[in-house]
Amino acid sequence: MANPSSSTVRSVAADLWQYPAMFPDAFHTARLILRPISPADAAPIFDTYAQDSDVTHFLTWRPHRTLAETEAYVARCLAAPAHLSRTYALVGRQDEEVRGAFDLRQPGPCRLGYGFVLARPWWGQGLMTEALTEIARWALNRDDIWRIGDVCDVENLASARVMEKVGMTRDGLLRRWIMHPNVSDEPRDCFSFAKIR
Repeated sequence: MANPSSSTVRSVAADLWQYPAMFPDAFHTARLILRPISPADAAPIFDTYAQDSDVTHFLTWRPHRTLAETEAYVARCLAAPAHLSRTYALVGRQDEEVRGAFDLRQPGPCRLGYGFVLARPWWGQGLMTEALTEIARWALNRDDIWRIGDVCDVENLASARVMEKVGMTRDGLLRRWIMHPNVSDEPRDCFSFAKIR
């Protein structure tokens, strides 16, 4: 039998990994609605948490200095391929105030990753645990998803605790994994957490 050409192998690989339009329009929890981020969210995001150096400490971006930076962030979220990523604004069910954001992405077949941020006035109330619990439940009830997980800086104990509360297990330590420019100019070690079925 002849060896398949590289173009045939690429074609077969592409056929094996098709991204369905999978991200829902919203998630609902007892206290939150996670809805797609919109241009109108830029000002509340800027005012509520994008400027806050405590909130952005373990994020991959520096605090925003201008509303234009936050508008550019929202534009990047909206420009992401819809079958690979969707960013949700976390808003209160009662007051519809923006409390944070949740980025849900499919970095590869059968698995989902995420990133999240929560404004300081809502820290310590279990809101992110509530949001991630619902998203993990939704993800692992899908026939095409077997794993949901991501990483956090080794010093980010609050995010590690959120993932543990959701029932994720720590897979390991990833050395020099990601840049957290508010912490260091060098890549940081991260813990990897995941929940599987």
